[in-house]
Amino acid sequence: MTGTTPGTGRIVVGVDGSEPSQRALRWALRQAQLSGARVQAIMAWEVPLYYGMSPTLDVDLSEQTGKALNELVSDAVERTRADVRVEQHVVHNNPARTLINTSIGADLLVLGTRGHGGFAEALLGSVAQKCVHFAACPVVIVPPERQ
Repeated sequence: MTGTTPGTGRIVVGVDGSEPSQRALRWALRQAQLSGARVQAIMAWEVPLYYGMSPTLDVDLSEQTGKALNELVSDAVERTRADVRVEQHVVHNNPARTLINTSIGADLLVLGTRGHGGFAEALLGSVAQKCVHFAACPVVIVPPERQ
């Protein structure tokens, strides 16, 4: 990353637990190791609210999501042996909107080809497509492993 002073860059990576997002997380960690950047791992989700829905459900989901993100980050750091600063953020909001907003001021936004959406045959998921078009920084789409 040209012009980035070691330790001052920021790489945002979207994580949803899918294999493509885990590959993106590992790629972001390796890139951060090379460039001296820090990583912001973002796990965002949006649950439709229903009348009479318990507010404790949102708290439970936040806690579970935070634990899941922590496990995914720990596994990725262990697998890549990356020695980088990683910030973890769990956000209850639209994933694409969250990643686009977080991309402001970032050096890179890193995503997998697709996540847990319903169209597995699509090359890019809906979140990745929106981010490619509207992110405020360059977007890296990490391809699937060759078989």
